[in-house]
Amino acid sequence: MADQESWSNKIKGAVNKVKGEAKDQIGNAKEDPELQEEGRKDKSKGNTQQDIGEIKREKENKDK
Repeated sequence: MADQESWSNKIKGAVNKVKGEAKDQIGNAKEDPELQEEGRKDKSKGNTQQDIGEIKREKENKDK
């Protein structure tokens, strides 16, 4: 179960990072600092989700 949760967090994190990068780049092209900031926040959220997924995976492997 924890293995599925770790992969879920890692996948959600990757999606948020891609979404954030897209917003950041679009905001840059449109000279929209608010959209750029939203993109940076999404990327940060994605990094955190991936880190949580990795921690859960490591904990599950340790418990085996």
